[in-house]
Amino acid sequence: MPPKKPAKTVKAKKPIVAKAVPKPASRPATKKPPAPPKSAAPKKPPVAEAPPKETAPERYWEAVGRRKTAVSRVRLFTRGEKAVSVNGKPIAEYFPHPLLQKIAAEALDTMKSQDHFRVSATVKGGGLHAQAEAMRHGTARALIRFNPDFRKRLKRAGFLTRDPRMKERKKFGLKGARRAPQWAKR
Repeated sequence: MPPKKPAKTVKAKKPIVAKAVPKPASRPATKKPPAPPKSAAPKKPPVAEAPPKETAPERYWEAVGRRKTAVSRVRLFTRGEKAVSVNGKPIAEYFPHPLLQKIAAEALDTMKSQDHFRVSATVKGGGLHAQAEAMRHGTARALIRFNPDFRKRLKRAGFLTRDPRMKERKKFGLKGARRAPQWAKR
């Protein structure tokens, strides 16, 4: 009989210990400012400054005008220099063509109130012509907010109607919105 082999001894494995991972701080720790050095002479309290003079917010009438993809936000102010500005520029600089300037200021001309208001307009989208018409639409709406009696004359002039004509979207299978590919019989 062969001699029995001694039983193998199994080494005990070291237990796996999870290391503590510090959690990221949601906010960086703020340090307190160092305390001022203590001195023998007491400091004088700061002199109270006069509170700033509160000025009343400037009153204005605001309206939005639209045409095609152009949008205009128009504000009418009764105080200040009576001028028309578009996107921070004078109207003559923003709309270089006199016809566009006339279209943009048409609502004021109809009501004969060019010298009564300072007009500030913000326009975006579309082309220059659509922006001028959007500004006219917005100015007419703002004038009505200022004085509802202006409505009849502005409506008759057609400045309160939102012109709904927009570019039609292109359809699949066509060259444009409605233009079909050329057809050949043979």
